[in-house]
Amino acid sequence: MEDRADRGAEGEGGRGVGYHQAAKRLRREEEEEELEDAGGESARSRGRESRRTGVKDAVEQSHRIPPSPVVHVRGLCDAVVEADLVEALEKFGNICYVMMMPFKRQALVEFGGVESAERCVSVGSREGVSVAEQRAFFNFSTSQRITRPTNADDPTSGNKVLLLSIQNPLYPITTDVLYTVCNPVGNVLRIVIFKRNGVQAMVEFDSVEVAQKAKLALNGADIYAGCCTLKIEYARPNRLNVVRNDNSSWDYTKHFLLQREQGKGRQRQAILGEHPSNGYGQHRPLLPLPSNSRYRRSCEEVQDLISYPLLLPKTSSSSSASSSVAMVSSLHPSKMNCGRVFNLFCLYGNVEKVKFMKSVPGTALVEMGDEYAVDRAVTHLNAIKVFGKKLSVCVSKQQAVIPSQVFELSDGSSSYQDFSQTRNNRFSSRQSSRNIIQPPAAVLHFYNAPPTFSQQHLHKLCDEHSVPTFIKFKVFDAKPSSKTLSGLLEFESKTEAVETLTVLNHHQIRIPNSSNPFTLKLCFSTSSHL
Repeated sequence: MEDRADRGAEGEGGRGVGYHQAAKRLRREEEEEELEDAGGESARSRGRESRRTGVKDAVEQSHRIPPSPVVHVRGLCDAVVEADLVEALEKFGNICYVMMMPFKRQALVEFGGVESAERCVSVGSREGVSVAEQRAFFNFSTSQRITRPTNADDPTSGNKVLLLSIQNPLYPITTDVLYTVCNPVGNVLRIVIFKRNGVQAMVEFDSVEVAQKAKLALNGADIYAGCCTLKIEYARPNRLNVVRNDNSSWDYTKHFLLQREQGKGRQRQAILGEHPSNGYGQHRPLLPLPSNSRYRRSCEEVQDLISYPLLLPKTSSSSSASSSVAMVSSLHPSKMNCGRVFNLFCLYGNVEKVKFMKSVPGTALVEMGDEYAVDRAVTHLNAIKVFGKKLSVCVSKQQAVIPSQVFELSDGSSSYQDFSQTRNNRFSSRQSSRNIIQPPAAVLHFYNAPPTFSQQHLHKLCDEHSVPTFIKFKVFDAKPSSKTLSGLLEFESKTEAVETLTVLNHHQIRIPNSSNPFTLKLCFSTSSHL
């Protein structure tokens, strides 16, 4: 899938790799900016305080931090997009740039001058300012300027190409999906999707003005309710060159490439329709675009677009891509077993069965809850290194895992295991909506640990199981009534974090005077470092 995206995303002069490098560089800049501006704010802990305490904190912070044209906004509701912030704050002065932090429910807003930022912070502290009908809290940022990916000092000198980072991509993101989301705002010319650092895409519009409207309307919005959240910046390339039309890249200006055979590909998603079922709950509708008409085209304009032939939904026999079984190869022959494969794959969907193939050593079939879980696993686990072996994860031609030819692995465990009834599957409970789909990272989030759990206990656990140990340890403040502990672990590298998670995820910890063991749970964190 990555190879296909690479070929489809070749830039002018053969600079396709530049897209990925630009996206990676932009993501690093964003993370540094967010950490610099939001990290010292203790946003997570203050978010649990009362509004009165929040106002007090904002006043204190505004006095401690020197005035800056950049304002840090906290306490936003989930549905806020960039347009809501602009509409609420433009009365204080010209807004040059906005950076959304959807998962943190925060944002950075850069005004044209310090005076405008001072008015915003002052009024927000004294009288209160509402964004999308909810009061928000404001204080000065430690930065004097938000880093632009295009390094443009002139806020009006945007780009007609936008970089979309899809956070928590619980469902497949295709060119059809992004076209349906973006085209109501303005004419989309080209789309390129790549999956090297999570799921990202570049969307080229027909003008800078349309791209600016799209950024206002969609930045911070969810493609599907509660997931697939858009974080949008201006991209560095000013034109995309697409060589093939498929799910990863599309050029809508080349009419001769628009024809696809009946029965091939997915049906185009409707912006107000239902998202595909996750197999574990009811359908939920897509979130509509903001109702403000200045950010979307009229019905007459949309009707003038190129019409596409209706594509028939795929059947189970039309393509192997609809399978709910993944095949993973290049597994370490002595260090990997069914349980450890489960520990990795369960982060991206329910795992039903795991079976190692006797005829192909180092290869296993993983039956998951549905085809979308397989798509997520392929996106995030393909090509990662585990115990020195680079995994190859793809969609299997098999439609189910059959427990035949069961044998004993080198560690003495069975080559087949059924996980359909285990409570360690994370996508079938009431808390499944809280799952955040993250690519492998150097920081792990641990939870459900015993309340007496310490850094020394975890070091000992790593040593006993011969896995890499962490370099930084952080425990979250727990409620007095909490019976478990949670926190973060930072490792030297992503590979070390992956190996530790593979072994210790769901490890049972027994403590004195407790009848039941604690099941330690691990997942990849949204934090880049501690």
